[in-house]
Amino acid sequence: MAATLISFAFFFGIALSRVGLPPMVGFLVAGFAYNFMGFQAPDSLQAVADLGVTLLLFSIGLKLKIEDLATAEVWGTSVIHLICSSAFFTGTILVGQQLFDTAILDLSLFAIVVIAFGLSFSSTVYAVKVLEDKGDTSALYGKVAIGILVMQDIFAVIFLAVSEGKYPSLWALTVLLLFFTPIRKLIYKLIDYAGHGELLVVSGLFFALGAGYEFFYSVDLKGDLGALILGVLISNHPKSKSLAKALFSFKELMLVGFFLSVGMQGLPTLTIFATATALVALLPLKTFLYFFIATRFGLRARTSLFNAICLGNYSEFGLIVAALGVSQGFLSVDWLLVFAIAVSLSFAAAAPFSKFSEQTYQKCKSRLYRFQKDRLHQKDQILDTGDAKILIIGMGRVGTGAYKVLESYRPGEILGIEFNEDRAEKLRSDGMNVEVADATDTDFWYQVHLSIPVEELILLAMPNHMSNLFAAERIQASGLDCKVVAIAKHETEVEELNKMGVPSFNLYLEAGEGLGREALGVLTKKS
Repeated sequence: MAATLISFAFFFGIALSRVGLPPMVGFLVAGFAYNFMGFQAPDSLQAVADLGVTLLLFSIGLKLKIEDLATAEVWGTSVIHLICSSAFFTGTILVGQQLFDTAILDLSLFAIVVIAFGLSFSSTVYAVKVLEDKGDTSALYGKVAIGILVMQDIFAVIFLAVSEGKYPSLWALTVLLLFFTPIRKLIYKLIDYAGHGELLVVSGLFFALGAGYEFFYSVDLKGDLGALILGVLISNHPKSKSLAKALFSFKELMLVGFFLSVGMQGLPTLTIFATATALVALLPLKTFLYFFIATRFGLRARTSLFNAICLGNYSEFGLIVAALGVSQGFLSVDWLLVFAIAVSLSFAAAAPFSKFSEQTYQKCKSRLYRFQKDRLHQKDQILDTGDAKILIIGMGRVGTGAYKVLESYRPGEILGIEFNEDRAEKLRSDGMNVEVADATDTDFWYQVHLSIPVEELILLAMPNHMSNLFAAERIQASGLDCKVVAIAKHETEVEELNKMGVPSFNLYLEAGEGLGREALGVLTKKS
């Protein structure tokens, strides 16, 4: 059975990816197809799915800062959207009761409110997967989206505690010990001892599942929340990025189980499918609500749109709500299937918009600007590159090295552009001229185009090839008349850049040739 399920996942994943949809949609379809064929799900599938979600939340924590949650645009959007969205879905279902005489809508007011509450949530798994695939977890809209999802997780914990009558025990106060300096130092020391090999992977599993999930679960708190908090505590450790990379493949594999399990909730009747489809048809209004609220906090139209598209789906939390309603008798089992199909369809419907979010923004820019406030959020203002004549995009090890060389020849004319605020601050403290901006932001490049003097050279040194490729497209689209050079790691990346007329520096090839020259030098000296 496991081999059959893996085969379904593989071929449906390939099929859907070939038509431009993310493989995760293929896994959802594979789950439905597998169920439709009458196969039984392996007993271990749900355990694998749960493990994938726990590791995903741990990985989010590794990239999250506490201060990212304590912002008005995060908690304000979370609370306002929860209230408005719940009210909207409550009203919609009440109207549906008046228009359609069907048993599935024979609900009490309490049941309607609970359903509406579940529909107001967005999927953490889907949103973070999209952000990771696009390399946007550190973008402002990505940080806001993740912050909102974390706030929703907190609301979910409160709801489940109240509805199940299962409140955190007094032992839950021991969770606060994690934030004490001696405990954090102990955690950091254990990670140091883990080295960089397989023991680092095991340490990640221990902190996510043992110190995180199981510890929180044992004191009647949500286990996944524990994995998230442990990730946040470790995020300031120098090895946090290495730990995230070490767990990446393992986490991705486990998440396949999650998407397959969502598709296996059951076979729908025509009424169930129609109800789920009707809910998916309401997603544009839920998405617009995210966009509108974000603009009220001073975020740009582009940032607000990308945030809304990322969150424009239904959450797996709805399945938990439905299961709770079935167990307590105020929802029929049909609603569990409605939520499962609505969640699956919402992922499939949102995927193309996530992939073509920039095109959507460009097409609707003039209308979206009507909602943008005149006074923008301080972190979302477009950077003016000033007098810089050479821009280095991406101030990692490669970008920093290039900056030092170019600065020695053209002092005062170099500006480094870095995505990560913490890294930019560190480089500024080292005396470098570095500013924070998103090089995949079209508005940034139009601002660069208007800058005086016109830049002579732009060096694309971001670690993500797709980001470099997209930035090169934005530079050309904005009409900038300057030379562009980019880094690459593989021959296929060199070819893609060459097709755009962008010369590239193949890191691995040049490193190999440099090593060869160094070896020849050693041999020459020896002879």
